[in-house]
Amino acid sequence: MAKSALITGITGQDGSYLAELLLDKGYEVHGIVRRTSVRNDQRIAHIADRLNLHFGDMSDGTSLREAVAASKPDEVYNLAAQSHVGVSFKKPEITFDIGGAGVLRLLEAVRHHAPQARVYQASTSEIYGLPDTAPQNEDTLFAPCSPYGVAKLAAYWLIHTYRDGYSIHGSNGILFNHESPRRGDNFVTRKITIAMANIAKGKQEFLGIGNLESKRDWGYAKDYVEAQWLILQQDEPDDYVIATGKAYSVREFIENASRVAGFDLAWEGEGMDEVGRDRKSGKVIVKIDKDFYRPTDPMCLLGDPTKSKKKLGWSPRTSFEELVELMVKADLDAIK
Repeated sequence: MAKSALITGITGQDGSYLAELLLDKGYEVHGIVRRTSVRNDQRIAHIADRLNLHFGDMSDGTSLREAVAASKPDEVYNLAAQSHVGVSFKKPEITFDIGGAGVLRLLEAVRHHAPQARVYQASTSEIYGLPDTAPQNEDTLFAPCSPYGVAKLAAYWLIHTYRDGYSIHGSNGILFNHESPRRGDNFVTRKITIAMANIAKGKQEFLGIGNLESKRDWGYAKDYVEAQWLILQQDEPDDYVIATGKAYSVREFIENASRVAGFDLAWEGEGMDEVGRDRKSGKVIVKIDKDFYRPTDPMCLLGDPTKSKKKLGWSPRTSFEELVELMVKADLDAIK
């Protein structure tokens, strides 16, 4: 008999890739989607006829209980969140309600209607906040510095509470930044790749960007959902850092993206006045805009994936350069 899996956030980047993976493995896949007046299922449209979708919302415990009871899941993957760090400063209440209290509602639904189910909670490197050590692993001190990070840390400890208090097979995947052509266009990586494609096609003048020196451990989302699945295949629940073990700056991301788009950047000026200019044409491609700086911004988030490699047998297959290339090329193709 096929396993049943329930995915919250199935219409998002990770949710769509995970749904594809589970379908390929023969799962009966259920997903929770919010009822909206505008379609938000573009990422799963190509597999929609193979999915069992339930209307629900992380802010509505009744809908979560109904979805869990109807799907009778063997595995639950909670990928739902307001996941944009910058937006969390502007929308802190809804960020915490979905990412923190929403996890409590989901765990209660599992406890009462599917206590045997294994639960995966999508945690994040943002729970480390402003770390004083690098790389970060499962034992690094948590010190979130954004409403998003605080919400995710609350969810992290809720998983531990229900694991210890109710014997729920709950695990946290502490995922560092992971991107793809399906990443929302309000995230910095897609903002960069879309801009480079638009500039190359004459549809945009320049890219406005904030902190160039902020470093992140960037991986490919399609690789990372495999780790999510592997986490729930373990006999004992646990917490795992999922990362590449390499960090690159926003500046390096831009430089790689610009090369794929056909530009060769030279940087001029310093700080807020810095610009990136194409060496061939002299055209300004990048401008620093102080309005894009966050109130707090970790300078370097770098993951140590030793445990996930050893216990899960997982390693990322896609390099940073390959990731940037496939994202830019996808945005160039989209313009065509």
